[in-house]
Amino acid sequence: MNAAATPVFVLFFVGVTILGFFAARWRRGDLAHLDEWGLGGRRFGTIVTWFLLGGDLYTAYTFVAVPALVFAAGATGFFAIPYTILIYPFAFAVFPKLWAVAKRHGYVTAADFVAARHGSRLLALAVAVTGIVATLPYIALQLVGIEVVIGALGFNTTGFAGDLPLIIAFAILAAYTYTSGLRAPAMIAVVKDVLIYVTIAAAVIVIPAQLGGFGHIFGNVPHDKLLLKAPDTASLNGYSAYASLAVGSALALFLYPHSVTAMLSSSSGGSIRRNMALLPAYSLVLGVLALLGYMALAAGVKDMPQYAPYFKVYGANFAVPALFLHFFPSWFVGVAFAAIAIGALVPAAIMSIAAANLYTRNIHRAFVNRNMTHDQETHVAKLVSLLVKVGAVAFIIGLPLTYAIELQLLGGIWIIQTLPALVLGLYTRLDYRGLLSGWATGIAVGTWMAASLNLKSSIYTVHLGGYGIPGYAALWSLAVNVIVAIVVSVLVRVAGMAAAEDRTRPEDYLDTIEN
Repeated sequence: MNAAATPVFVLFFVGVTILGFFAARWRRGDLAHLDEWGLGGRRFGTIVTWFLLGGDLYTAYTFVAVPALVFAAGATGFFAIPYTILIYPFAFAVFPKLWAVAKRHGYVTAADFVAARHGSRLLALAVAVTGIVATLPYIALQLVGIEVVIGALGFNTTGFAGDLPLIIAFAILAAYTYTSGLRAPAMIAVVKDVLIYVTIAAAVIVIPAQLGGFGHIFGNVPHDKLLLKAPDTASLNGYSAYASLAVGSALALFLYPHSVTAMLSSSSGGSIRRNMALLPAYSLVLGVLALLGYMALAAGVKDMPQYAPYFKVYGANFAVPALFLHFFPSWFVGVAFAAIAIGALVPAAIMSIAAANLYTRNIHRAFVNRNMTHDQETHVAKLVSLLVKVGAVAFIIGLPLTYAIELQLLGGIWIIQTLPALVLGLYTRLDYRGLLSGWATGIAVGTWMAASLNLKSSIYTVHLGGYGIPGYAALWSLAVNVIVAIVVSVLVRVAGMAAAEDRTRPEDYLDTIEN
């Protein structure tokens, strides 16, 4: 055990636990209502929303996996930078409209809007199930960040004794989420983001100085990891793969239930727009995080005998912890590792709440008990949020880590299939039968592409006239989804089949409500 870093780590963990329980008293509301428990009463202003979205989108797995991808694969890992820049103008234009409709009608989930807009409980069910299934491995992957730093602190992470810290961490998370709802991760996100900024600022100053500057760092990175593979006469190679990963990931990120939940908790559409202007500050942090992968390569941490056993267990995911262990005093290592661990708790809490909201509103209420009271609705959501966390812990303990990564790969492909029903639904109205057909086709095509790659990659090569165009499978399958949805919608209307009722009104989409 690292005797200096561990107490610092534990101190921060205890601190955020206290904050999590205290959050129930922050901005008091009736937590027996799902609107209050699951959306914070829709009262979060620009600053709180900024911290909440930052804590929601930039997860512990991001802090571990992005540098790990750069460390292992090189320049391809930097696709995360343009991707996190592209999402903000997209969200700036789209999601204030969703917030406006949801506010006027009391919608808690994206599937609530889909059911009303397209007049189909079945389509809403498809959106809800897709969101829940895509979220579960995402929650499990947050445990990877905690597991890596616990191992880096010197604890054995194998067997029941090794799993015990993870179980304790998520039991505490479950307790204060059950009590405080979305208010808990919103309050803890402030601490998490401050710790992350302090940690990254220290890293970008201290590590390059000790490695001889950025010139020395880039000079020691293998050439094949500095550049993408250029197009040739047979294929676009790394260029199209990189671009499609950035575009596809940008389209998918705000479709995840936790992203939608964080935005619907805002006090106004204006608050969302201001956040889309401010959140690129996190993209700057992400760029520095990605550079940590190159710093780890230049420092040669993988070849250091004291870290070899850790790399054998955790692979490239140990690159960032190794850097901090090597270049910083133990007390600051405790701060950095606490930032990563807390960075897992915030998104995991929001994800479990978002999944619970979807189940409660769009499965239980829609198909099991349509006459639920507010108290019953919130009670079901709280129980489901607990079950989701238990499932995530069981998933990561009982199955190899590669399963979680592979399912998360599929999760990105699946969640993007909800874009026509949700995003296009804010601007136009395709027939629900067309949208269901497109969704099913997109799911099938995307899954087939990923399966053909043995779930080891999400880059599928499409051949046009003998020329290969590698691209993100989610983007290819989305294109098929949209084409099918449009064609079937046209055929339905030509056949004179009755259209479903649209329970929204044109004026609902004007986000003029300001709180």
